[in-house]
Amino acid sequence: MEALHSRQHGAYSVRLIRPRDARDLQHELMTNRSWLRPWEATNPHGAVSLDMRYAIRRLLQQYKDGAGLPLVMEHEGRLAGQLNVWGIARGSLESATIGYWVSERFAGLGITPTCVAMATDICFEELGLHRMEICIRPENVASLRVVEKLGFRYEGLRRRYIHIDGDWRDHYAFALVREDVPEGVLNRWISGRVPADAAHVPPVDRQTH
Repeated sequence: MEALHSRQHGAYSVRLIRPRDARDLQHELMTNRSWLRPWEATNPHGAVSLDMRYAIRRLLQQYKDGAGLPLVMEHEGRLAGQLNVWGIARGSLESATIGYWVSERFAGLGITPTCVAMATDICFEELGLHRMEICIRPENVASLRVVEKLGFRYEGLRRRYIHIDGDWRDHYAFALVREDVPEGVLNRWISGRVPADAAHVPPVDRQTH
């Protein structure tokens, strides 16, 4: 199944996470603490220790159960970050949500939008999902640029939605459905056919921050 859920575009690739990725992922997380902390989900009941091997086992079990698709992002074969498709809902929804992080040393290279595009294409084309959502803090300018580049449509403000960096944080919700991208998310982007202002946040929602 790993070969099935893999994509590559130039120097960028996504693939299914592996147990042997634990050491590299742990290293990247530890050396990027100050970079990632403002955007990292936290436990409202108190800090928990990170056991990457256990975390990967849980992610792969969710994958086997059909509830998630845990991927790693790579640049020129080097691990650059993690991308997790979670909350896969089947039946009348056929939807999921994407979350991700990228190491600071790889920031600004176009890794995140390329890998988000490839992961969404995997979910639409291989998993048969209909809708993909990304929720982003209003302060996260870099992630807002990702949805702008890929043409994810703005769908509203979710107040105090996810516990991040020690408190419940507001998020903007963006989404694509399969009918939006019959040619694929990546192909639509690299061919310059992303609709302008799809990810535009209306002033009424921006003014709350």
